[in-house]
Amino acid sequence: MDSYRLANAEVVLPGLRAGDPAAQEALYRAFGSPVYNLARRICRTTEDAEDVMQEAFIEVFRSIGQFRGDGSLWGWVRTVTASKALMRLRRNKYRDTDELPEDILPFKKEDTALRMDLEAALERLSETSRAVVWLHDVEGYTHEEIATMMDRTVSFSKSQLARAHTRLRRWLGEEARQ
Repeated sequence: MDSYRLANAEVVLPGLRAGDPAAQEALYRAFGSPVYNLARRICRTTEDAEDVMQEAFIEVFRSIGQFRGDGSLWGWVRTVTASKALMRLRRNKYRDTDELPEDILPFKKEDTALRMDLEAALERLSETSRAVVWLHDVEGYTHEEIATMMDRTVSFSKSQLARAHTRLRRWLGEEARQ
């Protein structure tokens, strides 16, 4: 997101607090793509990401009075989006393949025809693991912040990240050997 859009988002803050539809539209235009991209990285489907995006903006517009201005507006919107995406994962009750034995995962080690890149490898992770990887490695959240957002322990976040990194290295290593 360019700095012009970010600066404009900060300028519309008084209008957002007043419930001005033009200010809401300006914020949506400034942050719509990044909000969707973050939601898509955490959620498995585009439909879920679209729903999360809508829920996040509704929450932002409803709760803008709680934004204290301690950090950037984008940082606050990003936190709301990540929280909504994680709630969506919990609500959908996706099956967590991290707990399944290796031999019954949908992709087997001996599947040499599998063409793997980082995106495909991330898709193979469970929703929980993918969310932790994305929040930590890409968005820069700490394990403490992730644990709070996911209502889990810090050790849960750390172990999910370590296991996900191990799987990703293994899967990407298989790709390189093929």
